[in-house]
Amino acid sequence: MTIKTANSQNSTTAKVNHNQLENQTTTNNALEMDTEALAGVVLKELQDGAKSKPAKAKTVALRIAKEVERICLKSNRIQNSGEVRSWQLSLARHRWEKCLEYYKLGSHRGRVELHSLLASMVYRHIAAYGTQLNFQGRYNMIEDFLQGFYIECLRAFRREHGLDQDYTPKVKLELAEYMTFTEQYAKRQIGLPGRNRQRLIVLRAQSFAKGQPPETAIDIEMAVESPKGEEGEAHSRSSAVQQVREQMVAETVDPAEAVLRDRVISELVKYLEEAGQDECIDYLKLRLQDYQASDIDKKLGLTSRQRDYLQQRFKYHVEKFARSQNWQLVHEWLGADIDQKLGMVSDKWQAFLTTLSAEEKQILELKQAGEDEKAIATAIKCTPKQLQKRWAKVLDMARVFRNQD
Repeated sequence: MTIKTANSQNSTTAKVNHNQLENQTTTNNALEMDTEALAGVVLKELQDGAKSKPAKAKTVALRIAKEVERICLKSNRIQNSGEVRSWQLSLARHRWEKCLEYYKLGSHRGRVELHSLLASMVYRHIAAYGTQLNFQGRYNMIEDFLQGFYIECLRAFRREHGLDQDYTPKVKLELAEYMTFTEQYAKRQIGLPGRNRQRLIVLRAQSFAKGQPPETAIDIEMAVESPKGEEGEAHSRSSAVQQVREQMVAETVDPAEAVLRDRVISELVKYLEEAGQDECIDYLKLRLQDYQASDIDKKLGLTSRQRDYLQQRFKYHVEKFARSQNWQLVHEWLGADIDQKLGMVSDKWQAFLTTLSAEEKQILELKQAGEDEKAIATAIKCTPKQLQKRWAKVLDMARVFRNQD
């Protein structure tokens, strides 16, 4: 009788554990997608966007899915967000949309667009060391640099996707994938001493312009890999590699930040277009390409006074954009979302709360609870437009309080 009871208890315990495991699995599945499922989503979007079934679409979709999976696993922000599935889709969308842009441009136009973009990013940095050169001389210098950079990008593409050393993109979609990778690779932010960051392509261009030999252009990925064999150990001991490794450890860039930054820029451009601020868009594009004030004046045909006015107008619209319906996206990018106490440490957050009125606290609490604007407006008895103004005031107060010593 005792044995029967024990068996019954074991059976019940096993069922409970099985149910818990099933619940846990369901929860994890809700949080993230497996590689095959994500690759299926990417494949459908690529085919729908191309309005056909491009050759190698399955292969490209799987590579995108694996890259996104790798980024999500490496990013602490994504893993701690509780929204891994949402991040997977957002990162994948960012890649397939860019890939489709190059696919629709085609082989020739796509290369021209990419070449023009990269040339504009490095022009000032290469020209600075060749000021005695005429335009043709500078042009030739940029062409020589970019040819070498394309080779580096192809090697990095093969390595990061585990492809054969002789792999070369052949069909239209593969070429679009490679051009997308090249653009992203060029824009990678590398940490430098003093908590500064610079795009990888700019660092490469500066080394090239100074006449440094090719071997000083340290391969960033190789700097963090374990040495293999005598050659690898010798490479690892070099002072240049040690310096790069130290900088990379000190300034690890979360892969999610690049996507958030691109989303912010995209939404800001959209906002400026709707506001009829084309000059501000031109100014933004030049700033994103690291142009200095004097270069911006020449490009836009402005006097210094006109540029100062444009800067003030741009600043006004950026602040308005950050306080509008885009506030959550901007604050998430800045690491100052509501869940992060608007970017404050606990003590400062508590002190900030004491400065708010009863109504402002109520708005903040309802925002933290995830209520939509209509529900919050009803709760505090105001119109949605009035609510936006009051919430903008809270965000502005938080910014001032956050930046106080």
